[in-house]
Amino acid sequence: MIITTTPRIENKPVTEYLGIVTGETIIGANIFKDFFAGIRDIVGGRSGSYEKVLREAKDSSLKEMQDIAQSLGADAIVGIDLDYETVGPKGGMLMVTASGTAVKL
Repeated sequence: MIITTTPRIENKPVTEYLGIVTGETIIGANIFKDFFAGIRDIVGGRSGSYEKVLREAKDSSLKEMQDIAQSLGADAIVGIDLDYETVGPKGGMLMVTASGTAVKL
């Protein structure tokens, strides 16, 4: 399945729009990651543990969206948008939402 942030795919005309599809993931970060990320923020550098969690949440949201599109018979998802938000008490959880339009080519 082709997935893209662009509204169309070069040399592959859309023959049918099947509708909006979404995937959502909410992941919590544990206290040890929070502690070490806080230290890293003070001394500088990247937070590898948070980057890994962020990638996992993004990949999970995209997979869920693709699964839904495949169940509709889609060949591709165009116009994909990714949104990131913190939710929960003190922003302790990360929510990633992927949305796009399922199409037949």
